Amino acid sequence: MRVNPPFLQLYDTASLYFRAFFGLPTSLKAPDGQPVNAVRGLLDFMARFISEYRPTHAAACWDNSWRPAWRVELVPSYKAHRVLAGELEVVPDELSPQVPLILAVLDALGIVVVGADGYEADDVIGTLASTASVPVDVVTGDRDLFQLVDDAREIRVLSVVKGVRNHERVTDEVLRGRYGITGAGYADFATLRGDASDGLPGVAGIGEKTASRLIADYGDLEGVLAAASEKRLSPALTNRLAAGIDYLAGAREVVRVRRDLELGVTLDDLRLPTAPAKPEVFAELTDLLNLGGPADRILAALANR
Repeated sequence: MRVNPPFLQLYDTASLYFRAFFGLPTSLKAPDGQPVNAVRGLLDFMARFISEYRPTHAAACWDNSWRPAWRVELVPSYKAHRVLAGELEVVPDELSPQVPLILAVLDALGIVVVGADGYEADDVIGTLASTASVPVDVVTGDRDLFQLVDDAREIRVLSVVKGVRNHERVTDEVLRGRYGITGAGYADFATLRGDASDGLPGVAGIGEKTASRLIADYGDLEGVLAAASEKRLSPALTNRLAAGIDYLAGAREVVRVRRDLELGVTLDDLRLPTAPAKPEVFAELTDLLNLGGPADRILAALANR
């Protein structure tokens, strides 16, 4: 029997089930008429990555808070455009009921769900990846997590922006070729550039090319600001940075993922099973939710890893 070296796969769960929901038709339904496209799609995402990369350990990382108060306090516009009323996230009506089903299916399989109150899945992923003693793959559609990439520590991102079949293996080499920086500089680059999808405007007048050049030339945000204060940047850039200084102070902490959470799990807790932890429950859910092929594929992936 093949024995794989220890290797951890971390799933940005909401990112994946949102993509599954929008990538598959809501006509995929359980016998009672409940749409199950997000459940089925998430299982296929996991089955594909487990089959292809054969991790020994895995965690479904969870957003216990999708818009943490401490991030909003630092940058009030953070994810503000996703708020429908109060603190409710705009989630399609046909997706919301699938979320508890996803949790039930993961529990029956024995794939550990890890979250932390007051934090996003990104922070859970950041902590698990940064503290792991084994190679790590982060499976996500969120480019913010490029900041975790570290070739020396064997941490890479499997980016599903182009789809599961055409996902990209993002390493420091890839980031260097695309932006002229490595994962270590990505958070400061993203802080300067901004990200409209997260309600982060960036520094006015500084786009992607300028942000990447500044981080490549001066190392990090402190280096960029020091260069501005020492008049080593153009007057126009210096003025733009000065105008954005208050924004930068908060945005940097918002963009950076936390790496120091107390999660209460060890690597041993995250060992992938080779069969469902609750086989009878998983079989019942498979029938109840009409999981069909995705259920077969995740079982095969676990058995053959």
